[in-house]
Amino acid sequence: MSKKALITGITGQDGSYLAEHLLEQGYEVHGLVRRVALEDPGNRFVRIAHLLDRVILHPASLESYPSIFHVISRHDFDECYHLAAQSFVAESFADGFSTMNTNINGTHYMLAALRELRPRCRFYFAGTSEMFGNASESPQRETTPFHPRSPYGISKVAGFDLTRNYREAYGMFCASGILFNHESPRRGFEFVTRKITSKAAQIRLGLSKELRIGNLDARRDWGHATDYVRAMHLMLQQDEPDDYVIATGETHTVREFCERAFAEADLDYREYVVIDEFFYRPAEVDSLVGDAGKARQKLNWQPRFCFDDLVKEMVRSDLQIQSRTASAARTSGAVSL
Repeated sequence: MSKKALITGITGQDGSYLAEHLLEQGYEVHGLVRRVALEDPGNRFVRIAHLLDRVILHPASLESYPSIFHVISRHDFDECYHLAAQSFVAESFADGFSTMNTNINGTHYMLAALRELRPRCRFYFAGTSEMFGNASESPQRETTPFHPRSPYGISKVAGFDLTRNYREAYGMFCASGILFNHESPRRGFEFVTRKITSKAAQIRLGLSKELRIGNLDARRDWGHATDYVRAMHLMLQQDEPDDYVIATGETHTVREFCERAFAEADLDYREYVVIDEFFYRPAEVDSLVGDAGKARQKLNWQPRFCFDDLVKEMVRSDLQIQSRTASAARTSGAVSL
């Protein structure tokens, strides 16, 4: 009999790649989605459109314990991957209350329902390098103290502690992945990496003239989302639950990302990138880099994508997407700059 897995956030970047990976492993894959998504599949299910006949979707909300309880009561899940969250850092500054409510209570509701109904179900919590924030050491590892610098990071620290508490207090198999930045062609347009690659493609095709961006000197440890979902799955296959940093161990600046992305589009980023203080964070995280030595040793995990390959894939994908946009605009007789 195949294993049953539940994914919250299945319509997002990580959720869609994880669903693909689990299906390849022979899982029966279920996903939690907002009811509004079921009413607007054309926009909400873009990343999983090719999987809709192979996954089972359930309407529920992270703000509603009864809706989560209802879904879990009806299915005996073997594994639960809790990926859903308000994950855009800038938005967490703009609306800290909803970020806290969704991310902290949503995690607590998932854990509480599983403890009540499916205590043997293995649980994965999606942590983030933003929990380290103003880190006291570099690179950051599992023992590095947390010092989050955003409401998003703070909410994820709370979720991490909740997950550990359920593991220690109730003996549940609860693991957390402290994932550093991971990108792909499925990344949302609001995130800086996708903003860069999509704008580079638009400028190359004459659909835009400039890219306005914040801190070019911020350094991040960027990997590919497909590598990171493999690590999530591996964590729940171990004999004992634990927490793991997942990272490449290399850092690059936003400036480097711009340079590589625009070069892939045969452009010089210096001619098009405009620094705009509007996009600076109230409390900046200057540099994050992870030490994934524990994951390499215990999970036998290592990334397959390098930085250059990641940027090239994203730009080439956006060139294809924006080419279709340009073609449609020419057909309608209007190209917006």
